[in-house]
Amino acid sequence: MDKLFDRLFPIMRSITGEGVRETIEILKKYIPLKMEGIPTGTQVFDWEVPKEWVIREAWIKDENGNEIININQLNLHVVNYSEPIDKWVSLEELKQHVHTIPHLPNAVPYVISYYKERWGFCMSQSQLDSLLDGQYHVYIDSQKIEGELNYAHAILPGKSKKEILISTYICHPSMANNELSGPIVATFLYNRLKKWEQREFTYRFVFVPETIGSISYLYKYGEHLKENLYSGAVLTCLGGKNHRLSYKMSRNENAPFNHLIHFLNEREKYEMPIRPFTPLYGSDERQYCSPGFNLPVGQFSKMVYGGYEGYHNSLDTKETMSIEALKDSVDEIEQLLKLQELNGYYINQKPFGEPKLGKYDLYPDINAPGSWGKSSSKRIDNRQQLNQVLTLLNYSDGKHRLSDLVKTLNYKLEDYEVSIETLKEHGLLTGPFYEEKELFE
Repeated sequence: MDKLFDRLFPIMRSITGEGVRETIEILKKYIPLKMEGIPTGTQVFDWEVPKEWVIREAWIKDENGNEIININQLNLHVVNYSEPIDKWVSLEELKQHVHTIPHLPNAVPYVISYYKERWGFCMSQSQLDSLLDGQYHVYIDSQKIEGELNYAHAILPGKSKKEILISTYICHPSMANNELSGPIVATFLYNRLKKWEQREFTYRFVFVPETIGSISYLYKYGEHLKENLYSGAVLTCLGGKNHRLSYKMSRNENAPFNHLIHFLNEREKYEMPIRPFTPLYGSDERQYCSPGFNLPVGQFSKMVYGGYEGYHNSLDTKETMSIEALKDSVDEIEQLLKLQELNGYYINQKPFGEPKLGKYDLYPDINAPGSWGKSSSKRIDNRQQLNQVLTLLNYSDGKHRLSDLVKTLNYKLEDYEVSIETLKEHGLLTGPFYEEKELFE
């Protein structure tokens, strides 16, 4: 993760162009991404794919030729998508084109102007305050060309065609938590899931420029997702030190992650912070949850956008987050995906009375006080798991999701995995299914 971070951090990314393609090419060494493009000028719903922005050079110099700022030192110094400029300006005019953060005097802001033509620079307030009256040479060598908007995806097949969407964005230059935490976590999460012996779902990992990228992806794959998507999440801002993983709910009230995380918090004291859905701020979950699609997609974050000092500025560095936090995010999201796979509907294959568990080596072979808490099975070796077996068989009628029947006993959802696998090995249980089933289909 650390090495991947260092390769990605210096790249000048935007919503289009070489920075996005270079980022995808680097990620392809870790995950088998397929890159696609939508040409400039393509109408994607109410939007139009813009021209590609090419940036070669940008700097400010004083009258003596002393360099004030240069994107070679920090690529945030130029307003993203700036028009070209080559002229001498007064300090007064320069200030009209320089963006700062007055309450963070040492931070350089990240400023964008994708859809309105303008030129501009960014610097710290303290640096701007230090400039003397005089003339300044402003130079931006940029160009907007006919090209394409690029995104990429990778598909991990599972037993079902039903899909889980993991989406993240690749469009911010040189920011750690707010940019690189998402794609790095998604990349390593893919490789975790690839090692699972079996996957119930098919997993779709998507890397897009934020907003226009997800809208473009929906333009291409929205109908497929409406038909096949079971659940999903946008990954963003996952690198916060000493911050808990939190979940922003999907607009779709029936989203499985909405249900699962509420259950874990209420029944298992999971204590994951839950944020309500809102279209006012956030990331690409706003596009996936737009009313025309209303997909069951939430969002996972730790150090949430807008809630920390380095948001959208040069203070968002590797030092202000943690690579270890990224690893923890992979661990936690992987566990939630496992629980989501487990949390289906099951069908008892011997539903007429209790099955004779003894002949499957799942029940004590003598009824005596000393055997009441035991089983002769090596895997079902205490009363807790025997209780799970009996409960699973009784409530596995295709009408009760695992989290529904778990409420009848005070055991964790994950604790049922061994009991479920044992019953399936003996032909006593089938599933999971992710919609209600008729017992005698």
